[in-house]
Amino acid sequence: MTVEAVRPDSFSTSESDSPLLSVRDLSVHFPIKRGLIVQREVARVRAVDGVSFDISAGETLGLVGESGSGKTTTAKAVIQLNKPAGGSIAFEGQELIGLSNSQMRPVRRKMGMVFQDPYGSLNPRMRAGDIVGEPLKVHGLTDSKSDHQQQIASLLTTVGLNPAMAERYPNEFSGGQRQRLGIARAIAARPDLLILDEAVSALDVSIQAQILNLLQDLQEKYRLAYLFIAHDLSVVRHVSDRIAVMYLGKIVETAQSKDLYERPLHPYTQALLSAIPTPDPVLERSRTRIILRGDAPSPLSPPPGCRFHTRCPIATERCSAVDPELRFTEPDQSVACLLADGYEVAE
Repeated sequence: MTVEAVRPDSFSTSESDSPLLSVRDLSVHFPIKRGLIVQREVARVRAVDGVSFDISAGETLGLVGESGSGKTTTAKAVIQLNKPAGGSIAFEGQELIGLSNSQMRPVRRKMGMVFQDPYGSLNPRMRAGDIVGEPLKVHGLTDSKSDHQQQIASLLTTVGLNPAMAERYPNEFSGGQRQRLGIARAIAARPDLLILDEAVSALDVSIQAQILNLLQDLQEKYRLAYLFIAHDLSVVRHVSDRIAVMYLGKIVETAQSKDLYERPLHPYTQALLSAIPTPDPVLERSRTRIILRGDAPSPLSPPPGCRFHTRCPIATERCSAVDPELRFTEPDQSVACLLADGYEVAE
């Protein structure tokens, strides 16, 4: 079957509703400069290089890949903590690239971010109540001191913490409790989108399940949209509606969660899925593990052609010369691989 190149409108998750967040051809480059007095740029790290995706209201998009693939850089660019080198980021139809900090303030009220490290993302000198209540102050969301305290108590209760804990400092909480604090802070300003950057990877497995259940409850209650970033595909599977797989700054495959696990098309996705252990020892012994060669290349000097060809177990000579575009091979599944089933390139 012949497939078409991905068009900007091809990423829409609903024909009737406009996406909450629309990212098009996003690039984030970090210059490397040398010189003691007069510095000049000698190279660029292409951390993100032409990424596109949509997220609708109430939807979860899982963004997965190895460390260094550009997931966190993409997330920080969405919320304008990293300045993009090019592309477009539209939130509720408003273009964010080029906005000043003052112009971004009302937009950031509608976006929350939960960071990976529950120990390093909270100010150790602030009490829990002040941490959670800070967004309420910044955005002027309370009418009085009593209203401010009531909202803090309500937020703590919502994430499963006792309101009496508002007087404690972060070092008096466990890791899971600190992450609940981070979530309470992220939802304090009543956002529409939460960016979850490896939000459960630093937690014990039992605590991970509790936090994931909390996030799902909050999503249903407030119709939150999530950009869920992780390297653990087994976690992403249970929380994501759709999944985008990143490798070396590019998205190499997108699909509905179920389709990606049942029929992965890209060799990189197949390798990631093969690394997920199963609890059934008989099934585990019968599975074929795909071992990738070496480490991922540096984004400072990505290889020509397909960026994955240096580690791909099925790469051909053509893969080192042609950089495949992300194309739809199924109505809801796209892949950037010359050798994927259904992928054809017009001569």
